[in-house]
Order: sequence, then C-alpha cells, then structure tokens
Amino acid sequence: MNRSGRTLPVAAVAGAAVVAMAVLSGWCDAGATSAFVRKVEKTVDMPLDSDVFRVPCGYNAPQQVHITQGDHDGKAMIVSWVTLDEPGSNLVLYGTSENNLKFLAKGKVHRYRYYNYTSGYIHHSTLRHLEYDTKYYYVLGVGQTPRKFWFRTPPKVGPDVPFTFGLIGDLGQSYDSNITLSHYELNPSKGQAVLYVGDLSYADNYPNHDNVRWDTWGRFLERSTAYQPWIWTAGNHELDFAPEIGETEPFKPFKNRYHVPFKASGSTSPFWYSVKIGSAYIIVLASYSAYGKYTPQYKWLEAELPKVNRSETPWLIVLVHSPWYNSYNYHYMEGETMRVIFEPWLVKYKVDVVFSGHVHAYERSERISNIAYNIVNVKCMPVPDPSAPVYITIGDGGNLEGLAANMTEPQPDYSAYREASFGHAIFNIKNRTHAYYAWHRNQDGFAVESDSMWFFNRFWHPVEESSDST
Repeated sequence: MNRSGRTLPVAAVAGAAVVAMAVLSGWCDAGATSAFVRKVEKTVDMPLDSDVFRVPCGYNAPQQVHITQGDHDGKAMIVSWVTLDEPGSNLVLYGTSENNLKFLAKGKVHRYRYYNYTSGYIHHSTLRHLEYDTKYYYVLGVGQTPRKFWFRTPPKVGPDVPFTFGLIGDLGQSYDSNITLSHYELNPSKGQAVLYVGDLSYADNYPNHDNVRWDTWGRFLERSTAYQPWIWTAGNHELDFAPEIGETEPFKPFKNRYHVPFKASGSTSPFWYSVKIGSAYIIVLASYSAYGKYTPQYKWLEAELPKVNRSETPWLIVLVHSPWYNSYNYHYMEGETMRVIFEPWLVKYKVDVVFSGHVHAYERSERISNIAYNIVNVKCMPVPDPSAPVYITIGDGGNLEGLAANMTEPQPDYSAYREASFGHAIFNIKNRTHAYYAWHRNQDGFAVESDSMWFFNRFWHPVEESSDST
C-alpha cells in the first residue's frame, strides 16, 4: 500500500531517505553529479501473466486503449484500441455527460503481420469539434463488451494558459517501468498530458521482435494512456527493421499502433510533427529518419519554426529521442550530426527546452550552444548562450536494458546535473514568462523533487535562471 491507500500492481514505489545536495548554479561553477547511489539490481521484464498485462473481461473487449491529440490546436482527440477476437464495432460514443453520450465517431480498423505474428484488430478513431478544457466520456466496444473511459481536452491556446506536462522516456515493461508509471500517476503534480521521448515496448529485445510484447505494453500503459493524451516520439526501439527475418519495413508495429496528427502541421511523416497545447508549441523530431539538407524532415522544420507565434504560444519545446548533449559513456555523440544541422535554428528561434531519451539516466544542461565553429576558428566547444535551449535527457523510464551508470569524467561544464537513476519529470507552465520543472527519482516519495529549476521564457523573459536539486 502507498501512503494514499492505493495498492500498486506488481511493484510498489519504494520510499527512500532524501539525500540533500545543493546544485551549483551558474556557468562559472562546475556541474553537479548526484551523490545519490542507487542500489544496482538487474532490470527484469514483468512476466506475461502479471496483473498489469491482464486482458479485460468480456468477449472481444477493447484493450490497449490510448489517446493522443488529434489536430494541431487541441479540439480533436485520436482514440486507438485493439480487439482480439474479431473486428467488432469501430464506433466511439462520447459526450460531456457520463449518462448521455450523444456524439458518435466512426473509426477505421486494420491488422498487420510481423514475421510469425498477426496483430489483433487495431482501431483508430478521431473525435472532432471538441470543446476546450472539457471533460469527455467515451465508450468503446459498442454491441459487445463496452468499456467506458474519460479525458479532459486541453485549454484554449493562449499566451498565459497554465498547463502541466509529464515527461517519460525509454519506459519498457520491467518491474522498474511499473514503478516509474506508478510514481508518475501518484505525483501530486501529475501532468495533464505526457510528452513521451521515445522507445516504447522494447519488443525488439525479444527473439524475432516478439510483437506479443507490443500487446502487453499497450495493456500496461492503458491505465494512463486511456485517460490523458500522450504525445509520441519514435525511438530506435521502434525501428523493428529485421531483414534477417524478412522484416524490411522500418517502424511497422509503431506506425500501425500509434497514430499522430502529423498532417495537421504540414508534415509528410508521422515521425516529425507539431501540436499546440495551452501556451506551448511542441515540435517532435525524428532521430532515425533522414534529416540532412533538402530531406523532407529538414524542409519541414525549416518551414515550421518561423510559423511559431510566441505571442500565442510563448513556450517552444522540442522532443527528440537521441540527445544532442550527453556526458554519459552511452550513445555518446550519436545525436551529433543532427545537432550540427538543426542547433543553429533552435538558437535562432529561442527554443526553451529540448527533451530527449535514449541514454538510460538523467541529465540537465546549462543553456549552451556550439554553433560558432567554422572549421578554421577552433571554436568547437559549447559556450554559454542565453538564446539556447536547456537540454534534458530523461531516458530513465526503467526498461530491461538497465541504467546507464558510466559517466564521462570530469563532468563537462555544460552539464548542470546528472544522476543514474530511474524516474520521470514534470514541466509546469505558469504563464508566458515562468515555468517550473522538477525531476522525480523512483526511490523517493511521490512529491520529492530530486532536481528542479525555474525556467524563464526565452522570448518573453530571457534572463538567467536558477536551479536547485535535492
């Protein structure tokens, strides 16, 4: 039992004593490597008969339910689910009264094959013309085994609209993954939507990329994804490119299961797109799709950044899987070519923060850029830059590959705080000038902040920020 009286399935969130530690702020000081020492244990996937993977009762009951924003501005929601026995109904009944679901949306259903696996019947339906900041109830499984869920739409887009995002990455489906998700759910500051920075099920770590582990992951996440939108970023574990077993279509399971509103932002691919939520403009980039000059992703981002109206959406947030700045000896410099190409644009347009995953640990940078280098001037080191984003790596969801605990030494000046622990983060936008950010390690109480800082908006309030860590 946790302190709220709720029993956590499979694994309970462990409490731990708070290890106090001041973060040295300011560029002239060295960064901080946490003194917290996590007990090193093997990260193990939960078995297939775990309670968090259970199939809902009833014939052909909808399962693996998840939602994401269905348009650019927040007045639509994509609802996705799977039925196993037969296609069943592709209708969604929904409305603002639990007992009067007066609206109806019709979806599409399809299946896919991957090696020796055939998926269930995957449904996607977009609920349109929704009211802002309104609670909607919706029912799936009409005519067979109905299941009812609910969500709240985001507030109307505007410069001083408060909104809270949860941040999770590289989750997987281990016992630690379950602790991370439970810790997020029970956080008193839990987000209204989740920004997910890639690497979902880790099914590709199983023989023949066992897609049954895509099904278990969908059922595991349903307790959150059916009730609040998750904004998806594709990672390397979504590639599922396996020519040795005849699978040569990259991202096949991910593309079939997780739909996003990419066309609403003029994108030609579901791997890079944008959405507006409250006072934030979210840009999702693809580390594992072509991004060189003249490629579709390059041309899209080049056209997209000038469209951002900071008087309407002051907060400009970028999601990308592979980090551009990383002081761990894991995936070191894998994001470098993308950084070289896109970083000048992010500085020019004063992006507030870049969230990434990939490295299975936590790190937060100072505001720095490395854009001055021109081959002959030897200026090839990151330097303080008030127009640059803060880079935060949050690939610490808890997947079976375990923690990235080997750090480069000495800690680079650009690294403000780092720690090899599992956890999640919260980004709480207050108004056009201020947002509060906090990272929560799994070993602590639900409200304990292991790293935190006030963000000052780069467009409206571009002054030096403070940070604090406990």
